[in-house]
Amino acid sequence: MILGMSTSTFTLFHVLLSLTGIATGFVVVFGLLNRRTLNGWTAIFLTTTILTSVTGFFFPFHQVTPGIILGVLSLIVLAFTLAALYAFHLSGAWRNTYVISAIVALYFNCFVAVVQSFEKVPALHALAPTQKEAPFLAAQLILLAFFAFLGTLTVKKFRQPAALVARA
Repeated sequence: MILGMSTSTFTLFHVLLSLTGIATGFVVVFGLLNRRTLNGWTAIFLTTTILTSVTGFFFPFHQVTPGIILGVLSLIVLAFTLAALYAFHLSGAWRNTYVISAIVALYFNCFVAVVQSFEKVPALHALAPTQKEAPFLAAQLILLAFFAFLGTLTVKKFRQPAALVARA
């Protein structure tokens, strides 16, 4: 039992939070690419992404794992995202800090989704049972390259504050 739920129910809750964070994260990035903050979507993205990291710590573990380290890093990145958006209102350098940290937080969620896919989807697991094989490494490299491109493009597009239009 974890937080009064069976482990399988808690795992489903954690996965749904993660998938919601990923989906809403892409909506938020689409808004940024169009020089818009989407306040409602952003709130859902940040909340579910934070909860994904936090709920990850409730799973039983006996030592520090890569997942625990990534969860800590994600929360640190999200602290910058929250500060840039809500404390500094995207002023000055905080504008780029927001975009970069939001993209990194989304990347971390997607990184874990790829890891979990290779662990849980039988066809992918057969291709890379130890996650040290070329298909897994290629998937993660493609994901990293995609997010590097997306982050660079989003920073460039969202640079101009005059075009900012807040929408829900």
